[in-house]
Amino acid sequence: MASWFRRSSGSVKTVARQLLSSRLGSGGALNQSFAIARSSPHPLPLSSRSSLVIWGMSRVAELGTIQRFESTEEEKHLEPPEEEDSDLDYHEEMDFPGGKVRFTSEMEFISGNSETRVPCFRVLDQYGRLLNNVDFEQVSEEAAVKIYANMVTLQMMDVILYEAQRQGRISFYLTSMGEEAINIASAAALSDDDVVLPQYREHGVLLWRGFTMQEFANQLMGNRFDYGKGRQMPIHYGSNKHNYVTISSPIATQLPQAVGIAYSLKMDKKNACAVTYIGDGGTSEGDFHAGLNFAAVTESPVLFICRNNGWAISTHISEQFRSDGVVVKGRAYGIPSIRVDGNDALAVYTAVKRAREIAIEKHTPILIEAMTYRVGHHSTSDDSTKYRPINEIEYWKTARNPVSKFRNWVESNGWWSDEAEAELRTRVRKQLLQAIQNAEKTEKPPLRELFADVYDVPPANLQDQEAELREAIKRHLEDYPSDVPV
Repeated sequence: MASWFRRSSGSVKTVARQLLSSRLGSGGALNQSFAIARSSPHPLPLSSRSSLVIWGMSRVAELGTIQRFESTEEEKHLEPPEEEDSDLDYHEEMDFPGGKVRFTSEMEFISGNSETRVPCFRVLDQYGRLLNNVDFEQVSEEAAVKIYANMVTLQMMDVILYEAQRQGRISFYLTSMGEEAINIASAAALSDDDVVLPQYREHGVLLWRGFTMQEFANQLMGNRFDYGKGRQMPIHYGSNKHNYVTISSPIATQLPQAVGIAYSLKMDKKNACAVTYIGDGGTSEGDFHAGLNFAAVTESPVLFICRNNGWAISTHISEQFRSDGVVVKGRAYGIPSIRVDGNDALAVYTAVKRAREIAIEKHTPILIEAMTYRVGHHSTSDDSTKYRPINEIEYWKTARNPVSKFRNWVESNGWWSDEAEAELRTRVRKQLLQAIQNAEKTEKPPLRELFADVYDVPPANLQDQEAELREAIKRHLEDYPSDVPV
């Protein structure tokens, strides 16, 4: 949370005064317009309505900023009913500190289920054909080709680098197979000024922003050109240049951090937002709920993008929650939310682009649930065939492939060809293999980097540890890697 205190002008007292004087919304009135949806045995419908609706935003436009705190001093009492009319259905409202509530004499428990599920917004059908009367963000030929080329590049990176790990050339890898549309289309809908806090399956966002093949390979090999100086696990990328906060392994910690960054952007009146990603399993973490509530109360411009791929490693979503997926969780915190087909690049692009505009203009967080399927194993440490059938994986890999779907649409517009496909795949393969070879030949960061970048002046205990390590290396020099400068 230090990020937004650090970036804001003035002292902590100034920040406190700004917080107290801000008109931050409770979302009480906003909640009235949200759709009520819960889990149900019925299949999830796909929406092709002509207007893209983000749940709850119809009231945001009307209300603007909502007064969060008002005095609960007793208002003028309603006149009590006459004695002879006391059997009438008499209603009264009371201003509790949490908001005005109407009383009722009928006891009723709110249902935890609904017969209909929240619909899933899409633009393209399963075969990549544009739906009739669908409202979506138009994409130029140049933008469409760039999106598709990046999806193919990401797909090829995952295949080649996964095999490199299996060959023992890198120690760990994690793919985004089946989720290429979420990665690339969401990145295309953002501004380079938006700050991204990824989970660990969003390297496509960094690819879109210009991170090179060589930079990816350097991080995976942990050589001296790695921005993390070899101190992070493979695939834990980060880039100050591209506003991409370094990946960390603990699940969901990035969500509250994203809110702090978003609040800082809001205080500085930046035309930007924070964007953070999470998987369906991460919604079981406390930081997910803390992050959403924190964002709603502070009215911070942050997009929470959840990749609901059905599996948290080997844990199925039915063992994660009983609600209608993730989208309905936003309503509990007063956050506008939408469910989108994560295998439809145009739908993801449209939803994220409009959500970004709303978040910045209305100073509100948005929750986006992208429905998809993880085609690859969770990581190179996992074998997903142990907990899900192979034919199911193959079905999603072929019939529901987001890359193939988007290619069909691009080709239908006359913007792509087999020749262009062959040239792209040849070029990407050559570039990536060359980057891997270069990264392998580059020496590792020097030993001193293990102890740097934490303290201005290293404390005595850290100096002792470095001295002990160097002494151990001298005693066992034959066992020490030759490509790490001492």
